[in-house]
Amino acid sequence: MKTSAFRLITLLFSLIAIISCSDNAETHPTEGVHYKELPVSLTSYQLAPITEVFSLTCGHCRTMESMIPELEKITGERFGKLHVTFNQGAQISAMLYYSAVMQLEEVPNSSIMEGLFAAIQAPIETTPDARKAAIDKIFHQHQLISPYDLNEAQQNQLMEMITLASEISQKSQINAVPTFIIKGKYQLLTSGHDDINSIATTMRYLLKQP
Repeated sequence: MKTSAFRLITLLFSLIAIISCSDNAETHPTEGVHYKELPVSLTSYQLAPITEVFSLTCGHCRTMESMIPELEKITGERFGKLHVTFNQGAQISAMLYYSAVMQLEEVPNSSIMEGLFAAIQAPIETTPDARKAAIDKIFHQHQLISPYDLNEAQQNQLMEMITLASEISQKSQINAVPTFIIKGKYQLLTSGHDDINSIATTMRYLLKQP
């Protein structure tokens, strides 16, 4: 009886080990599906451990913005942001975004971000004057100088930030947003995920990678 009991216990432990290994294999993100290594390391730029790559012109980025607080809560990380500059529209939008970053010296809060998204993604029939008025209003409401009213020194500082963002964008070779850079080494592939929890799972996994 003791031998049979010992064999049963051994079998149970073996099954638990097999099941555990299978679960881990299923939950571990897959390279090429959920993430990929960046073509070059961006660690020298001292990006935040998780940096969202986005554009104010992108509707999906606006949707992702509402998920950021929950992702930050799950991962325990404060996300950075990198505005892409891969076309003319993105370059203009980047100037608005970095005008706020330059003055705040941090990532703008959700209220400012939503205002910027709304101004940039206003209906196509919106006149240039109306769009400018909306942008002015966002900045003035948060005690910031409108991008249209920056002095020469501020304009030079802004251009330095745009140049740096462009350099990082080109080196990362990211051409679709929204996405995330993890630890300056990996790119999360949002298309490979079904929901916010799966995105968070990949983020936490990559944060543990060398």
